[in-house]
Amino acid sequence: MTLSVGVLMDPISTIKIAKDTSFAMLLEAQRRGHTLHYFEQGDLALRDGAPWARIAPLSVREDPQHWYTLEQAQWRDLRELDVVLMRKDPPVDAQFIYDTMVLEAAQHAGVSIINHPRALRDCNEKLFALTFPQCIAPTLVSRDAGELRRFAAEHAEIVLKPLDGMGGRGIFRVKAGDSNLNSMLETLLGGDAHGEGRQLTIAQKYIPEITTGDKRILVIDGEPVPYALARIPQGNEFRGNLAAGGRGVGMPLSDHDRWIVAQVAPELRRRGLLFVGLDVIGDYLTEINVTSPTCVRELDAQFGINIAGQLFDVIEQHVIGNRTA
Repeated sequence: MTLSVGVLMDPISTIKIAKDTSFAMLLEAQRRGHTLHYFEQGDLALRDGAPWARIAPLSVREDPQHWYTLEQAQWRDLRELDVVLMRKDPPVDAQFIYDTMVLEAAQHAGVSIINHPRALRDCNEKLFALTFPQCIAPTLVSRDAGELRRFAAEHAEIVLKPLDGMGGRGIFRVKAGDSNLNSMLETLLGGDAHGEGRQLTIAQKYIPEITTGDKRILVIDGEPVPYALARIPQGNEFRGNLAAGGRGVGMPLSDHDRWIVAQVAPELRRRGLLFVGLDVIGDYLTEINVTSPTCVRELDAQFGINIAGQLFDVIEQHVIGNRTA
């Protein structure tokens, strides 16, 4: 079965192929004989309600100097494709939301969109984890600076995050009474640190086990990849994110990791989230990454597995299901 596979991503010219999960997906799709089609955020359109995109035929290769070739882009009806991999990185801003609406129009016509456009809109990567209170550390989401300070006092040491960040950007670790707390709250809330801000901010109790790694667990159609990538902070840095300098060390899933996956898997399946990254520190689920989960290349290299292959096994079955529905 040959599929037409589109990918909506950030510029392919800027990726680092040794670490890029979207690139792993494209290599696997091409290896299976599927045709590749590339477009970026600015290439989407609706014509009388029909989803269109300025699409360029794409080929990829495992070459760090010349890893892709794009042919001439042309406007085409998105409904001509079988699959679209939605791999645009956050922020999930207004433009991202509009993109999911264009993709949803294609989905209604039978195109398989990975992940489901409505789920991308509904499942904020920080807030979605709170759907599973049995899995999370003490957490507060608020615009109220006073409430956030009280939370810090209650738990002695906390982590503050914006709701729309990625790669560890905008994350602060702070102790109750720290003279920098007000400044951090002003930055995150976008208002007065002594009152209510304009932007919701998430506060979590600091989890000391971060020193042994912030584990990324990849889940494909509700089933976990058997290995996690523990992103271990380096030096004086408390963030484990690879983008913040963390070192990635693969390890088998623990029994508790598998318990967390079992808690969230039914909801992932219900929402059409085929490819998800769970972030786990110690015994706690901290985030559910649904937009463009990473770490495939690192785990493949360390354990000799093919995660994109597992994903495309599922995608192909979904396309068959759509065609026979």
